[in-house]
Amino acid sequence: MSLEADGVLDEMYERLHRTGPEFDGWLSNHGPMAVEAMIRAGYASDTSRWLDWYVRRLDELPVSSDPVVLDRTESWRGALGDERRVGDWIELFTRELANRPWRDVLATWWPRLLPGIVAGATHGVIRVGHAVRVLLTEDTTPPRIAELAHGLGYWAARWQQVPGVVGPAGTAAAPEALAGVPRVGEQTGGIGSRIAQLGTLDGWSSALAALRVPVAPEDARSLLAGLVDTAVLRYRTHGHGSGVMLVHAATAPNAVLRTLPALPPDLWGTSLAAAWAASAAVSSAYAPPAAAPESALPTAPEGPDAAADVLARAVEHGDEHAVKFADTAVETFERTNDPAALSAAIRATRLIQPAA
Repeated sequence: MSLEADGVLDEMYERLHRTGPEFDGWLSNHGPMAVEAMIRAGYASDTSRWLDWYVRRLDELPVSSDPVVLDRTESWRGALGDERRVGDWIELFTRELANRPWRDVLATWWPRLLPGIVAGATHGVIRVGHAVRVLLTEDTTPPRIAELAHGLGYWAARWQQVPGVVGPAGTAAAPEALAGVPRVGEQTGGIGSRIAQLGTLDGWSSALAALRVPVAPEDARSLLAGLVDTAVLRYRTHGHGSGVMLVHAATAPNAVLRTLPALPPDLWGTSLAAAWAASAAVSSAYAPPAAAPESALPTAPEGPDAAADVLARAVEHGDEHAVKFADTAVETFERTNDPAALSAAIRATRLIQPAA
């Protein structure tokens, strides 16, 4: 980011921190994640106009009315997953981050929140991942610390476990493992009703166990990067199952991948397992029965500006999911040099309704 972009990001965060993490009862506020991705892509001058449009739909920030208390009885555990306490959770993390280094707070709470990784349809961890990326690569400022507090608070308030979870115990690489995830039987309704079916879904736990066991923290990071790349490429062929929801099969594990450098290495293995469970759950809940024919898929742009072209298309499209997915797909392209990753981002702009 340029210095000018730095100022824009803090200004956008300050505007968004007057709003809550959800609106219309349950929809996630994507504003902080989208503006961070847009500014990082070089579109700082476009974010104010985009946010003027987006912020009109948002609700006010809920106030804290029943503070979450940290005590020896760990009574805070009873407030996990209580969306009515979102203001209380944000207040707690605001206080914690004012008194302790942000990395210490993250290392304390990450293993507590990780089992509930599908919170808010995975938007809790995704928002944290964007916030951590900023703190790791840019200057630390009060609005950026505040953004981490809001992300952690949202995750805690919407904390939700994936049924039937087991850790990696097999030999499969990510492409084979993700291809082996069974689909839920009733692909109707919201993500909550779909994920609830996983506990009784034949083959679900064994599919999770099929992923290869990492032998060291760096191996866990490599496996996680492979999972993100696999989910991006699978969106290209299977995104028609749900253009919006299936982006999270890639963006959720990528949020975890972005956070790993800020965490102690002994948390990387459990982070991989949770990210894998989240990606597999979203895939099971929304994947179509068959891939799209190759003839129906877009061609990726070529040349040295191909990635920038894809990001420009996503920003012009304007939908927050298309922007965030392009952000992730470009990272996959940079790791793999596979143009199919850029094709996947273009497909997202075709499957997702453009911003009004």
